[in-house]
Amino acid sequence: MLSRIGGIALRRREASIFVAGCLLVLYFQFTTSVFVSYDNIGTLTQYAGATAVLAAGEVMVLICGELDLSIGMVYALSPFLMYFAQQAGVPLVFAIILGLMGAALVGLINGLITTLLKLPSFVTTLGTLFLINGFTLVISGGFPVQPESSQAFANVMGGNAYFLIGWAIVIALILQYVLTQTRWGLHTIAVGGNLDGSTEAGIKVKSIKIRNFMLCSTLAGFAGMLDCFRIGSIDPLAGGNEIMFMAIASAVIGGTLLTGGVGTIIGALFGAIVLGILKDGFTLSGVSAYTFDMILGGAIIVTMTINVHLNRLRERGRV
Repeated sequence: MLSRIGGIALRRREASIFVAGCLLVLYFQFTTSVFVSYDNIGTLTQYAGATAVLAAGEVMVLICGELDLSIGMVYALSPFLMYFAQQAGVPLVFAIILGLMGAALVGLINGLITTLLKLPSFVTTLGTLFLINGFTLVISGGFPVQPESSQAFANVMGGNAYFLIGWAIVIALILQYVLTQTRWGLHTIAVGGNLDGSTEAGIKVKSIKIRNFMLCSTLAGFAGMLDCFRIGSIDPLAGGNEIMFMAIASAVIGGTLLTGGVGTIIGALFGAIVLGILKDGFTLSGVSAYTFDMILGGAIIVTMTINVHLNRLRERGRV
């Protein structure tokens, strides 16, 4: 029985991070005694919710062999586009749609520059990172504003912590289905795993990459909106590089390889939750934030090493 469970854990990329999360919950509950409480679970979901949404989109880009560094800035930009649309008289729901369309436009630009001009996505999105950051600061004047909505609507859009994690779970489940059960997802895996073979097989590689960049940016914008309704403020300095790296870290420790062709949305969701557990648990324990950064860095190195070697064993049929 134990060997069978171990075999499943090795085959399922999400299993190891799920087990790690359960062990961390037990540890922090034992050391703090209030970790598994209604109020603290709400706090934990605030740490993990928006990061999980960002990570879901980032995984799709990583699997097709690319990288998007601009998502943290799109996260800050999209709520401002929504706000200014409202100021122009656009109803809130349509203002949200316009904000998401602006985010998708950034993804389209990233995808077109990367595929048509053949620039590395690292360079492309590094450039748009600074462009979007500057643009957001210009249109906002560097000052935060408040989103305008009813309390009930704000709660549904992330103001309530359980709605926030609910959005993350629904998005993860939908994208996991897309990744594993649809032509788009299977072509995404094929492009990242074997670019030349995918081209020869007739897969529209450029189209797949552009669509994934657009999806990633759209989800980044949506994550920014969820957090702005949760916090009650739209801040031009919100998110940024910190949440971008947290999203990538969630994807990596959740089982997605930076080399492309391999990844899991559910694993990224678990990865975001585990990072939230660590941050929340350390806060309750009074541990320095610097320690969290050290553990996060070590976790990325260890999990990437394990994932790479397990992937090689899977390819050889040993697990």
